[in-house]
Amino acid sequence: MMNKPLLSYLTAAAVLAGCAGSYRTATNATATTAASKAAGPILPGVGLDVADLDTTVSPCDDFFHYSGGNWLRNNPIPAYASSWGPRNLLGDRTQALLKQILEDAANTRASKGSNLQKVGDYYASGMDSVGLDRAGLKYLQPELRRIDAIISRDALRRELAHQQTLGTGAYFRAGVSPDRKNSSVYAVNLNQGGLSMPDRDYYLKDDVRSTTVRNAYVEYMTTVFELLGNAPATAQQRAANVLALETRLARASKSRVELRDPYANYNKMPLAEFDRAYPAVGLGDMLKQNGLGAVQEVIVGQPAFFQELNTVLQSTPLLEQKTYLTWQLVSSITSALPQAYSDAAFRFQQVQSGTKQQPTRWKRMLAATDGTLGEAFGQLYVDKAFSPEAKQKALDMLANIKESMAEHIRSNTWMSSATKTEALKKLNALRVKIGYPDKWKDYSTLNISRESYLQNVLAARQWNYARNVEKYGQPIDRTEWGMTPPTINAYYSPAMNEIVFPAGYLQPPFFDPKADDAVNYGAIGGVMGHEMTHAFDDQGRQYDSEGNLRDWWTKADGEEFTKRAAVVGTQYSAFSPLDSVYVNGKLTMGENLADFSGLTIVYDALQKQLQQKYGSKPRPRYDGFTPEQRFFLSWAQLRRTNIRPEALRQQILTDPHSPGQYRTIGPLMNMPQFYEAFGCQPGQKMVRNTEDRAKIW
Repeated sequence: MMNKPLLSYLTAAAVLAGCAGSYRTATNATATTAASKAAGPILPGVGLDVADLDTTVSPCDDFFHYSGGNWLRNNPIPAYASSWGPRNLLGDRTQALLKQILEDAANTRASKGSNLQKVGDYYASGMDSVGLDRAGLKYLQPELRRIDAIISRDALRRELAHQQTLGTGAYFRAGVSPDRKNSSVYAVNLNQGGLSMPDRDYYLKDDVRSTTVRNAYVEYMTTVFELLGNAPATAQQRAANVLALETRLARASKSRVELRDPYANYNKMPLAEFDRAYPAVGLGDMLKQNGLGAVQEVIVGQPAFFQELNTVLQSTPLLEQKTYLTWQLVSSITSALPQAYSDAAFRFQQVQSGTKQQPTRWKRMLAATDGTLGEAFGQLYVDKAFSPEAKQKALDMLANIKESMAEHIRSNTWMSSATKTEALKKLNALRVKIGYPDKWKDYSTLNISRESYLQNVLAARQWNYARNVEKYGQPIDRTEWGMTPPTINAYYSPAMNEIVFPAGYLQPPFFDPKADDAVNYGAIGGVMGHEMTHAFDDQGRQYDSEGNLRDWWTKADGEEFTKRAAVVGTQYSAFSPLDSVYVNGKLTMGENLADFSGLTIVYDALQKQLQQKYGSKPRPRYDGFTPEQRFFLSWAQLRRTNIRPEALRQQILTDPHSPGQYRTIGPLMNMPQFYEAFGCQPGQKMVRNTEDRAKIW
């Protein structure tokens, strides 16, 4: 639903002033905000690298290349990546520290059962590629034999229940999470799934791109079935059977845009009714087998999908379903199998993303360890990388941004007082989590050893499933985090009505306590505003202050919001990064609204901060730029992205985020504050006509 080493921060003031002068020549204007008219001293700045600017480009024509054109030219995509930007560079720096933590854990003789032992053994077992090759399929055989032993529909259903505990992704997704219409209780939620390609359209479309990916997928499956011991002709037939089965599931699946409607994807029914409607799934027995025998109701995301799944389970020959289950299992654990399996998986990934080289094993195992035991070694990470002072500064920024959001709600000209009251109630109830959990995850019942990485992977999946099942019938755990402390990202949870910022995100260049306010507000502040306004985007606005799916808007206000949001959708649908490829304004609606609304809120929060700090005194021009200019430059420089065409096409199809260049310019093209900061005039490409601009908050 959010990689670069510290930039060279200090440059001679005269040089910086010269760079600013270049842009002034290009635009023939300077900032004209009232707060910036009184020229302050020119000082060397921290947090922006003015050498990255391309001052041959006018900021009012193409702010994406003006703000980072030199950086884009000087930072080609490494062979092991599909895209490259500041987050990747920060990731490299973070990974170096995490690698040291993991290697220290792996080389420490820790007491059995301790977090240190589990972290060290999990990482070490994953790094033992020689051992993986030597083991072959030894540790996978028990699971393969379970599937091979299926001789009846009843046995198939029992195996489906087991596959759920292994998290293979077979057929559908099920789990325990808050009831979206009653967020004070947990419910069992069921959703479409079972596809191995990134999107249903790869199964259904016959354009060149979809056909290429589909052919590569069949080749990948065929290779894996051959590695499992099948003759080439048999492997080809099994791959064809899996593709045919998954294509049926794809046809019954909702599109990513359709999945964005929370009401249409909420269908609560008694378990007995589900079993009558879809008897082949055997859900009641499945839940009993997996420790959820007390469940009386379930929430079905996509009933039409489960109707087709019921038919598939009834009519597809058992042998073909066993082939499908084998594929789902093996393809979900290729990194824990001999090298030939992960090589085959990477070749398929290459076709999707254009990546030239597989990341080194330690990077892959670091990511796997973080995903499995992230809060165990995340404690060591925050001790080294996140200070209490940084946390407090982040909290202070969030408080200021929250107050700015409240002011925008109160002064809103198109929203009724009744809706404003509910909106303020939701904003006041918003929970904030910064850095790391107050209560760390307990891994005491998870057994990890160095014997087998595959055993560790499967054990961790079953442990995680059991942990999820245990939530049912318990009070909602509001201390839980959905990301680990080292994660360079953030999120908003509608059901919890909370925004979460892991420590990994709160470091330069996204957040630097040494930088001026304008840079921090444009960087991490922009992220904070983004996540906060997700509570009021086209999806988030449908949840109330308690996290319940409930329409708290008056009819007129809801219609007005939809009309205003549609303007943003139309704007982004006109952006075309590649020939005949356009951004999907409906798929990216929530993220685009959060970018635009968030940046608007944070800009005013910065003005409030500057007024408090300087009053009527002249404000310093760091690097020769006004605070307003540095704010927008900071926003833009953290969205600089080089991306391979293959990865860009896949992003357009599957990602709710717009490409980096449009996340940069899209919001600014609607903001008079940006025009004023850079002296933009009507007719320049970044300036929209008044009647074409969007305005939400």
